[in-house]
Amino acid sequence: MNRKMENMAIYATLILTMAAVCHGQQLSSKDCENLGFTGLSLCSDCKTLSEYVKDQELASDCLKCCVEDSDDSMSKITYAGALLEVCMRKLVFYPEVVGFIEEENDKFPSVKVQYSFNSPPKMIMLDDNGEHAETIRIDNWKREHILQFLRGKLKSASS
Repeated sequence: MNRKMENMAIYATLILTMAAVCHGQQLSSKDCENLGFTGLSLCSDCKTLSEYVKDQELASDCLKCCVEDSDDSMSKITYAGALLEVCMRKLVFYPEVVGFIEEENDKFPSVKVQYSFNSPPKMIMLDDNGEHAETIRIDNWKREHILQFLRGKLKSASS
C-alpha cells in the first residue's frame, strides 16, 4: 500500500510539474502525454491535484496541459469509440478494470478491449475516422468512474 501511495505521489508530482512549466502557454497533446498528463484534461483537475500534492512546479505544468472548464471545453468533446488497452498478465492487479471488462463492456459496443504486453490500463479514445485522439490512464479508476467517463465521452453510449 505504501508503494502504491508513493507511486501516486510521484505521478501527481510529475503532473503538477508539467502544469507549472506550461502555465500561460498550452502544450500539444503529445507533449502533455509525454509529460504524463494523459488523464487530466480539465483545469479543475489540476487545481484538485495541487490541493493534495504541494508541488508548485507540477501544478504549473498541469495547468499548461489543461482546458478551462466551460460549456465549450473538453467536457463537450465526444469520441466515436475507444480501445481499453491493458496487459493480460497485469489484470490481476486491476480488479475494477476486470469487473468492467467482464460485466459492463458489452453495454458499450464502440469500446474494444485490446491486450498489449506490459501496458498499464488506459483508454485510447478514437475519433470519427478510428484514429487515436486522446489517451487516458485508468489505473486507479473504480468501475463507476469508467462507466461515467464512457457515458459522457462516447457519442453512441447506450448505457
